[in-house]
Amino acid sequence: MKALLIIDMLKDFIELDGVLTTGEAGREIIPFIQGKIEEFRQQGYPIIYICDSHERDDKEFDMFTPHCLAGSEGSEIIDELQVAPEDKIIKKRRYSAFFGTDLDLYLRERGISEIHLVGVNTNICVLYSAADARNLNYAVTIYGDGVASFDPEAHKFALKEAKNTLGCTIA
Repeated sequence: MKALLIIDMLKDFIELDGVLTTGEAGREIIPFIQGKIEEFRQQGYPIIYICDSHERDDKEFDMFTPHCLAGSEGSEIIDELQVAPEDKIIKKRRYSAFFGTDLDLYLRERGISEIHLVGVNTNICVLYSAADARNLNYAVTIYGDGVASFDPEAHKFALKEAKNTLGCTIA
């Protein structure tokens, strides 16, 4: 069984005035992600939103501007993606969707062995989530048209690394 993981499609990353915006690159992937959501829903596969959610004194802010503060508007899923009642929302404080969350348990309880990734940032949260998933023996597909970064070169490198080093499928 497979599941769609939508990583950090949050206002602070996707809105053009977001604190850590991916700019137009992040906006451009919205229609592709909407299509994947519809496809996975029609096939009855789970949809999981992975959402950055930081405390005000989070150590990640030693490297990045404070963003996606728990309970803030910037930490909300963008309006263009309609969350259904059956969708799962998992909040995270680090790059990987697996680190410090119940994602692995959630997937295993449902017999999911294959995950499909979309979202931002390709070279950070998408890549590190893919790496942890592969280390946990999940099959991973990353949709090239469904991921973006604020750094085009790092985006390209991350897709190459995911394919060549991690063994992910880049679709």
